[in-house]
Amino acid sequence: MQQFANTRSREAYGAAPLSRRAALGLLALAAAPGWITDARASEEDGLSTEMILNDPADPQAGNARGDVTIVYFFDYNCPFCKKTMGPLNKAVKQDGEVRLVYKDWPILSSASIYGAKLALAAHYQGKYSDAHHAMMTIEGGRVPEDKMRKAVAGAGVDMVRLERDMKARDAEITALLRRHGAQADALGLAGTPVFLIGPFLVASALDEAGFRQVISDARERDSN
Repeated sequence: MQQFANTRSREAYGAAPLSRRAALGLLALAAAPGWITDARASEEDGLSTEMILNDPADPQAGNARGDVTIVYFFDYNCPFCKKTMGPLNKAVKQDGEVRLVYKDWPILSSASIYGAKLALAAHYQGKYSDAHHAMMTIEGGRVPEDKMRKAVAGAGVDMVRLERDMKARDAEITALLRRHGAQADALGLAGTPVFLIGPFLVASALDEAGFRQVISDARERDSN
């Protein structure tokens, strides 16, 4: 099973976006891994490395055949997640060889759960990315449900179909959210955002240079 080298928590760095230099410092301080043991992980409970990296129900972006995978745990009411959206998207697009896996982890409010369900329901019509970006661009950390819904509707999502899919697929969507929560617990995550970048677990906001640096280090680690 793959193990993830841990970095310091977001709180240790004041939750500010990290520069390239700060990211280097984090990686130099990587602790001994051992987040998920074989005894706890299985395909059935969704805690295996395979399910964390390649759950077929998870929305993805970037290069599906990329040589580095970023697994992103986030909440639509997390202001630090919103700050990282631009830098993350730029780093993934400019690199061209990164696969991005989205893990909706709504832990901050009931509205966060509603937002996650909106986005995941939009995934059934191929509009996850549109819904995700629409909600991530809403300013603030206490976004109400009606504002999320308005943003998603304004992103070109078919709301009639979305409502239908939210109802018809509710059990599947709820199961996926529970799976994400179980994976976060097994990894020892304490809040959002969190990025699994290759073998590294980064529990902090990064700027574009920081993402590029960790991606580079992930490739270097993989080649050794």
